[in-house]
Amino acid sequence: MDMILESRSQAALSSVGASGYLTIDLGALRRNYKLLSEMVAPAQTAAVVKANAYGLGADQVAQALYSQGCRHFFVAQFVEAVHLRPNLPPEAQLFVLNGLQPGSEIRCAESRIIPVLNSLEQLQQWAGAARRLKRTLPAVLQFDTGMSRLGVQPKKRAELSASLREFGNVEILFIMSHLASADDAGSEQNGDQLAEMNRIADEFPGFDVCFANSGGIFLGNAFHGVLARSGIALYGGAPTAGVANPMEAVVHLDVAVVQIQAVQAGARIGYSGAHVAEGEMRLATLAAGYADGLLRSLSGRGAVYYDGVRLPIVGRVSMDSMTIDISALPEGTLTLGSFVEVLGPHQTLEDLARDAGTISYEILTGLGQRYHRRYR
Repeated sequence: MDMILESRSQAALSSVGASGYLTIDLGALRRNYKLLSEMVAPAQTAAVVKANAYGLGADQVAQALYSQGCRHFFVAQFVEAVHLRPNLPPEAQLFVLNGLQPGSEIRCAESRIIPVLNSLEQLQQWAGAARRLKRTLPAVLQFDTGMSRLGVQPKKRAELSASLREFGNVEILFIMSHLASADDAGSEQNGDQLAEMNRIADEFPGFDVCFANSGGIFLGNAFHGVLARSGIALYGGAPTAGVANPMEAVVHLDVAVVQIQAVQAGARIGYSGAHVAEGEMRLATLAAGYADGLLRSLSGRGAVYYDGVRLPIVGRVSMDSMTIDISALPEGTLTLGSFVEVLGPHQTLEDLARDAGTISYEILTGLGQRYHRRYR
């Protein structure tokens, strides 16, 4: 039995009956941050901890990264920032990528949370809050450089420039945009967006630039600006498609066996009898399904591992369980309560995402709350 599964059996002593063990390696997380920070220096590296740190626990992840020297943290929604703010020291800066919904400006300012302003309207609302509080408030300005998602549109830039002169009570910490194709190093869109970002920097002189995401860090110095926003790479995901992943794995997932059985040729397996046994098979039912983040699209395509042996998923993944073919293992190897590897040394995030027909982001953020979580 490999070392990761052995560690999980030890964890069982403190969590009897867990259907799965999700281990988050905070040491690997910190080393990933260190590597990315060294790549962008002298620029700084921020951590994107939205969606509960991609499903891994924003409180634990942010505190670990703070201990590694991270001082800039990005979430997507204001409610995420409200939750995280008390768990970070005052000197940590916390930014809300989606900006603010009307009515939340005063609470945002009083909570020492910094909005990313994506429109002239958001800037006006934030300046209004500054007037009511009779003080200058910090903010970040985001521009749309070609993704057509968030940010001030090109036709609004002149009006925005005039408004900035009017709203002297808003301190712009930096200007930013988001790369749409940074994971594809050969995409022409990267160069197009960089050229547009440089034009914006010329139009708004005196403001520092925050541009690179995880993939952008690997595109070179021209993309880094003064602050890079690292996301998926922090958590062990591949920042660039088609090349070896330089990041350490942060997440390990092992799931328990709840039943072992043998079936004969012709047996139908799973909902709708989606798999029909061609011969005698030995099966194991696992205590996790699509409610736990193991997507239904893995049905008949994905696999788990035990001691390096690939065990295919047969039949459809159910809400709370799925069935694997264990015929390749010696009889008696797996029993009730054994654990198999879903994510670990034999199967990466990218492997699982590929088999599910999705991306590593969706796998990470979808990992359910029923696993016993362990931080090391």
